[in-house]
Amino acid sequence: MPQEQTAPEIVVYGTSWCPDCRRSKQFLGEQRIPYRWVDIEHDAQAMAYVEQVNQGGRSVPTIVFPDGETLVEPTNAELARKLGLQTSAQREFYDVIIVGGGPAGLTAAIYTAREGLDTLVIERAAPGGQAGITQVIDNYPGFDEGISGQEFARRLTNQARRFGVEILQAQEVTEIRVNGPYREVSTADGRTYCTSAVLIATGAHYRRLNVPGEEDLIGVNVHFCATCDGAFYKGKEVLVIGGGNSGFEEALFLTRFAPKVTIVEFNEKVRASRILQEKVGGRQDIEVVTNHSVQEFLVSKEGKLAGVRVQDRATDEAHEWHPEGVFVFVGLQPNSGFLPDEIERDRFGFVVTDPTLMTSLSGVFAAGDVRAGATAQAAAAAGEGATVAVMMRQYLEGR
Repeated sequence: MPQEQTAPEIVVYGTSWCPDCRRSKQFLGEQRIPYRWVDIEHDAQAMAYVEQVNQGGRSVPTIVFPDGETLVEPTNAELARKLGLQTSAQREFYDVIIVGGGPAGLTAAIYTAREGLDTLVIERAAPGGQAGITQVIDNYPGFDEGISGQEFARRLTNQARRFGVEILQAQEVTEIRVNGPYREVSTADGRTYCTSAVLIATGAHYRRLNVPGEEDLIGVNVHFCATCDGAFYKGKEVLVIGGGNSGFEEALFLTRFAPKVTIVEFNEKVRASRILQEKVGGRQDIEVVTNHSVQEFLVSKEGKLAGVRVQDRATDEAHEWHPEGVFVFVGLQPNSGFLPDEIERDRFGFVVTDPTLMTSLSGVFAAGDVRAGATAQAAAAAGEGATVAVMMRQYLEGR
């Protein structure tokens, strides 16, 4: 190999303009699998190594695993198999199927499994949801010194499995439909599972800005997860868009790598909690700029970030900033697009439920950040998970 590894690791060789490289990096990030990225266009030895592996070709991504095996241009399914991820269930029928493995889904699974209900959790990424990629959770009851999101997700997942919950990851649900007294859940690999009750706990994802250049740079220099991609900006200046709790938390995390972090907020005042504002206010390496809107991401001929055009909303004056990377945290959008029309949603796409947390489709429940009225807090999501588990048990008893 072009560089000697000091410890077993996954190495991804690719280029910044390669869409399959971005997809593979996103997949590894979603599964919280650590890896080392090598851009072969800036490393002659890496380029030679890729050509050697591919008999003179430059096929990317070329991914090398600790056991020495190499995958070239792998699909997500091939990566999942190599990583040993369970993507298909052992049976075709379960008492309860939970779509989404965040705090709401896993908590519900713990409660239903303890009640003796066969429970299947299907998670499109890695168990833990958004909480799993949070740097530090310090407002969850019981952790007086805080806990890392990754450790929190690990404990919650292990606890669910200890009670017999079957968990699929790297698997996406594509459809939920009614079949007589049952509900059917179909996945992207073509399989269909049958159940008596479904819980939608798919959470939400960070909204995009939808400005020119954003789509071209996602996964290159525009990111939505500092924990996943912050290490790529060691010694470089970065921009965080969004002055809420997420933006401030991620900015604090990014100072581990970046010598200068700028937070830009659209409104005149930031929305982050007082304690986060105090933490950021005491830092010399974080600057907060309010009342500015991001207008465009400039893309170079090489397909990389060339600049960020912003506008001062008070004076209409335009500016051009030149960070090395951008992290976007401008609110949440529910992961509800796959749901059937029979399930009512509000104008923002959040799922509407009755007092028992059942949706407008009988036998289908919702909890956590995907639900209209949720508070987007891990503790609240866990509470809803416990509540909906009781509601589903009562529903099943009444059938």
